[in-house]
Amino acid sequence: MIGRLCLRALDTGLEMRTVYEKETIMKYLVIGAGGTGGSIGAYMTEAGKDVTLIARGEHLKRIQEQGLKMETTKKGNYTVSPIKAVDMEHYAQQPDIIFVCVKGYSLDETIPFIQKVAKDDTIVIPILNIYGTGSRMQEKLPGLLVTDGCIYIAAQIKEPGTIWQNGDIFRIVYGTRTPEEMRPELFEVAKDLKDSGIDGVLSENIRRDALQKFAYVSPMAACGLYYHVNAKDVQKTGDARDTFVKLMREVDGLASAMGVPFLVDIVATNLRILDALDPSASTSMQRDIYAGKPSEIDGLIYEVVRMGERYNVPVPTYQMIADKARADGLQ
Repeated sequence: MIGRLCLRALDTGLEMRTVYEKETIMKYLVIGAGGTGGSIGAYMTEAGKDVTLIARGEHLKRIQEQGLKMETTKKGNYTVSPIKAVDMEHYAQQPDIIFVCVKGYSLDETIPFIQKVAKDDTIVIPILNIYGTGSRMQEKLPGLLVTDGCIYIAAQIKEPGTIWQNGDIFRIVYGTRTPEEMRPELFEVAKDLKDSGIDGVLSENIRRDALQKFAYVSPMAACGLYYHVNAKDVQKTGDARDTFVKLMREVDGLASAMGVPFLVDIVATNLRILDALDPSASTSMQRDIYAGKPSEIDGLIYEVVRMGERYNVPVPTYQMIADKARADGLQ
């Protein structure tokens, strides 16, 4: 991190904290260059931030040779070039902030790499679909601060070297699980994200906020898989939409049992998000399953059934979908 540290008090609602008053230059590492990580890297690079993407295969090769192509409904089509992108073997820096943007089934691969490149004060911000990722990573990275986080974006790799971002929403919510873990750098992250055109939110209750995001992505993935449909069929009245609502209510019940009840009507909130999507939108879990790839089904569907058992909350709709998925051989 380059720059002189000058502290001042800031009343954030998270108690009185200190933040960077003079501009600093944070070194960012984004592990994963798919729809989530690629979009973060593109926006932050375009804004002049010091960010490096970790990618692999043909996707990495195209980014290195041609830059990262962005096709968006908000900003049009453009290419971010040059953009720093390497594989894990060739990254030789020590970042201040690491965004982890891989799929849940690839998470364990990142741990040795993070241990190798992190400094003592590096902060790790996982942004995955799976609830509770931060606390699980913290156990494996005891010397570092690992926050929790989630993202609101509709984006995917269209082809190697190209990200398709569908819709206007681009929000990253992150935060520490206890107030004692809060650090000034986390405020600087929010500023850097805002400078980059990303809505960066430092959460006062990340457990609730991450579960609220999960209350959308998990029911949408489960519903889409069960009916083999995309957003269009859930946006209209019918069985798929009714099932989506039932799934959200089951997660709502879990939130209350976990001591982090939602402060919004989760059904109405998530239906507004759904209805604003492009009708062709689908979940990454569905796309992976249909392509015969590993998927996040365990964390998005089977884990909710386990959570129901753990907190003694009935989740019959999730159980129905989990039973069908297992009968279909999906693991």
